[in-house]
Amino acid sequence: MSQPKRILLLDTGHEWGGGTNSMFELLKRLDRQRFAVTCCFYKDYRKGKDGRLLSEELADIDIPLIVLPSRPQPLWAKIAKELARGLLTWSARLKKRAVRRIDHQWRILPRAREIRQVLADGGFELLYMNNQPSSNLEGYLAAEALGLPMVQHCRVEPTLHGDEVEVVNRLATRIICVSQGVADVLAAQHVAENRLQVVYNAIDARTPLPPKAELPPFGNRPVIGTVGRLMPIKAVAHLIEAVHRLKGEGLAPACVIVGEGGQRAELVALAERLGVSELVHFAGFQRVPLAWVEAMDICVLCSSREGLPRVVLEAMLASKPVVGSDVTGTRELVVNEDTGLLYAYGDIPALVGALRRLLADPLLRRAMGDSGRRRVVEHYSIEAYVAGVSRVLAEALS
Repeated sequence: MSQPKRILLLDTGHEWGGGTNSMFELLKRLDRQRFAVTCCFYKDYRKGKDGRLLSEELADIDIPLIVLPSRPQPLWAKIAKELARGLLTWSARLKKRAVRRIDHQWRILPRAREIRQVLADGGFELLYMNNQPSSNLEGYLAAEALGLPMVQHCRVEPTLHGDEVEVVNRLATRIICVSQGVADVLAAQHVAENRLQVVYNAIDARTPLPPKAELPPFGNRPVIGTVGRLMPIKAVAHLIEAVHRLKGEGLAPACVIVGEGGQRAELVALAERLGVSELVHFAGFQRVPLAWVEAMDICVLCSSREGLPRVVLEAMLASKPVVGSDVTGTRELVVNEDTGLLYAYGDIPALVGALRRLLADPLLRRAMGDSGRRRVVEHYSIEAYVAGVSRVLAEALS
């Protein structure tokens, strides 16, 4: 029997997110007789503020971890950036380009040398990158130096600069896109279409649903909620504003916000300023977010962009109707008027209208939730996800 192919999985992220969860679902199921994976991260971060470390979670599934410690930005780079910003105030485009070139010199090139050494020392045969091209450039350069194939798993809707597109087209063996929308966005930015392979994110529909989370005493109010990192891209402020407007109409649903992030204090202050703090509960990071989705009547996702959001898959699995912004990824999961309702991103009156409609119609909520569960079971199986990624890795190694 041939030896399993040695793969280094590079992830440059610094906090646990939906992409991390999807990565673990894959690693737990990859055929160890075909693929021997070692993870390389820049930080041994926790699963939530008080959760287990990445290294502990990986050890549970017998996956080795290499941590490359963070490098502080040197003084020369800070000074060079300030000079560039001051001298190029007349051109935002040139200013951004200059700052990116400085970052390339102090951060990306040294990182590429470190990763190249890890690849060489470990005898790895393929580099598999788990983010999106702009955050993995050092990996491309490291693998190029050794002539290794490389596979990019693009889990978000990316925005690439021209030089990044050139690197991807020159070096990427394959780019796995978590949705057709992500593939379309990359193609529109002139990434070669013959490099793109859609493998949808998935969820294990056979896993028993957890017990519902215990919510604060909201009385008999219907519960709407969202799950995700508290950052501007998720637009949780739009949901809080919608709760405020619904309260003004006399509906006043309870709202549960699951997740942590840099915007938390700002969002708490917004709820207080709008007079809905008694309706909005910030649950923080939860190790089993599906238990909180189970406790919701409606799941909401207001993001400005997505890849293929795991929270929507979980809501569909839990038979919950979804109200989502009509953006890449979300629009592929939510069938408007069937499994949920879509609205134009940022259109808060439309968001309020969708919520108002579902809050007033329990039978419609149930019908959409049931349809969502059927859809996720039929089209987003974990087996198809693992088989699709395995096929791309095998082809890249051949």
